[in-house]
Amino acid sequence: MRLILVRHGQSPSNIDRLIDTTVPGPPLTDLGVAQAEALPATLADEQIEVIYASTMTRAQMTAEPLGRVRGLPVNVRDGLRELTAGDLELKNDDTSIQLYLATAFAWPAGDLELRMPGGESGAEAFARYDAVVAEAAAATSGTALLVSHGAAIRMWVAGRTDNVDAAFVATNPLDNTGVIVVEGDPARGWHVVSWTDRITAGQLTAGSNGPGGEPLHAGG
Repeated sequence: MRLILVRHGQSPSNIDRLIDTTVPGPPLTDLGVAQAEALPATLADEQIEVIYASTMTRAQMTAEPLGRVRGLPVNVRDGLRELTAGDLELKNDDTSIQLYLATAFAWPAGDLELRMPGGESGAEAFARYDAVVAEAAAATSGTALLVSHGAAIRMWVAGRTDNVDAAFVATNPLDNTGVIVVEGDPARGWHVVSWTDRITAGQLTAGSNGPGGEPLHAGG
């Protein structure tokens, strides 16, 4: 099957560079709404059969225009929410952001028992995300689209695909409404066929998209 992973559009917390992982979280900004409205055109060549979004408002708002255009319901699932920040929630200093990302990317590198300070472990994060992917795979053998969050998408792709690893996702940012496409299935595994090579109208320059999409600094 084909799995399209889309990061949500811009939120106010992205502008303020906040680690914002509490459900339901803020809505999209005006620019974020424009980014979401541009997604149907960006994905016009994809034969999408099922759409999922996280329990966070910004993800559901991003998925809504595509669902409307395609006449598909948006299935809301908690497993697709952002990686729980715990004690780092609503921090925006470099030290906190780098600790958040370093923990998230240590998980696909193999340290699944490592826990986000005051938050979830890698094993817990993968389990909830894998459950939604498995549901999507059971729903269609064609194409499923998941609207999720920067750190969560990058973690899952690094841990579950055979050609992208933790080092790659740590150094390659994921902008708002960035699109990653993987193919495969839960039993045989997954392979990345494109990494953010589609540009959605209104995407921002690097550094304006919030912590979840930022690169991990060397030594961070």
